[in-house]
Amino acid sequence: MSNSSSITEFLLLAFADTRELQLLHFWLFLGIYLAALLGNGLIITAIACDHHLHTPMYFFLLNLSLLDLGSISTTVPKAMANSLWDKRAISYYGCAVQLFLFVFFISAEYCLLTIMSYDRYVAICKPLHYGTLLGSRACVHMAATAWGSGFLYAVLHTANTFSLPLCHDNTLDQFFCEIPQILKLSCSHSYLREVGLLVVSACLVFGCFVFIVVSYVQIFRAVLKIPSEQGRHKAFSTCLPHLAVVSLFVSTGTFAHLKPPFISSPTLDLVVSFLYSVVPPALNPLIYSMRNQEIKDALRKLITRY
Repeated sequence: MSNSSSITEFLLLAFADTRELQLLHFWLFLGIYLAALLGNGLIITAIACDHHLHTPMYFFLLNLSLLDLGSISTTVPKAMANSLWDKRAISYYGCAVQLFLFVFFISAEYCLLTIMSYDRYVAICKPLHYGTLLGSRACVHMAATAWGSGFLYAVLHTANTFSLPLCHDNTLDQFFCEIPQILKLSCSHSYLREVGLLVVSACLVFGCFVFIVVSYVQIFRAVLKIPSEQGRHKAFSTCLPHLAVVSLFVSTGTFAHLKPPFISSPTLDLVVSFLYSVVPPALNPLIYSMRNQEIKDALRKLITRY
């Protein structure tokens, strides 16, 4: 193929050659997807319906759940349909839309996770200034910044990636349209421009990660001063899972986009992408909210009411 204009569709990675394994992958993804829909949907409903949860922390949790639903709905349904109907094709423009939406939701979610670490830092380390630093207007502006940053980031990467001439093939070694896999198809040195953009993006991601880690270090130092052992245990049991999910999200996402070509393989790429694209949206409801007593009480009220 001489250039990208001759490509009308891409072929995504087939999970298995046998029909039985394809159906197994379908049911596995269906279970994960339904769990993510249920968990995030319950959180959104509980926060929206219970006025006691109309606070900055839960406002950010609601936005996180919306982003989780968006990101997992961008990739998993298409993978399920391909496994169920034994297909691999995705149209050129469908691939562009999927890439745009995935980058949008993922980057906005990471910005929001950074904001949430700041929220917890202010709540625990500067409680007297919480109402001033995180008023309703400030929270809306922060959330809007996260969504807007994700949109601009997605436009930049999508436009840059799909402006490259593609001539090697139309086969992607991934179950969704991912930037590194499309770059492999480029037949021009122009792809170095997108690689450079990815490196700059990785530096920004690392900067946010350092901010998150420093915030949690300050939080842990404040928690250690709590005289109650039960209070310390509650704070640690909440903060440590948050940090673990962020670490998994950052490490796997960065590795997927910046790993050296000589250690690349379809199986490794699939596992790494699964860890940063599918696992966090499914686990976030459990880690961020289902362990929270206020969320449980709000859900119990909803169930009792209806």
